[in-house]
Amino acid sequence: MTVAAAQHDLRRAYVGGAPGMVASAAVWFTAGVVALVHSPGAAVLTLFAGGMVIHPLGVLIAKALGRSGAHAPGNPLGILAMESTALMILALPLAYVVSLYRIEWFFPAMLLVIGGRYLTFHTMYGLRVYWACGASLAAASYGLAVLRATPALGAFAGAAIEAAFAAAILVQLRRDRESAA
Repeated sequence: MTVAAAQHDLRRAYVGGAPGMVASAAVWFTAGVVALVHSPGAAVLTLFAGGMVIHPLGVLIAKALGRSGAHAPGNPLGILAMESTALMILALPLAYVVSLYRIEWFFPAMLLVIGGRYLTFHTMYGLRVYWACGASLAAASYGLAVLRATPALGAFAGAAIEAAFAAAILVQLRRDRESAA
């Protein structure tokens, strides 16, 4: 399988990754609400717990959109998805330790972790928009930390950025489909 074919397979199966981003945006938004209604510490736990359902929820959304939600067996980029997930999981304790020092740094730290992971999605899906997404999350992380933003604002920023890029991916995929037809 060529790289282009592997990328096409992932784009087809997972709708370019947009359903996962929608699921992630929902988790970030929920964490923001929890930070406002309960506490920043509860919001941290919400993001961690919610993070465990992002992939299954993304697959359900992809299936609701008429896609398989599963890449072809033997797709060589499938392993990159698992490896980038493992790297992200290994960075979670660092974000948690940061939150013990300054709770308002947790969400910016997570934005950096997630932004770094999205950089690899360019290779997985063959969509340059993921470079912009990763850079936007990193820039937001820096801005939120410098401004000493509240945890709720950090969570809502993550939700907004992911929702906006999910929409951009869906628009790009539709344009690509229309131009191919």
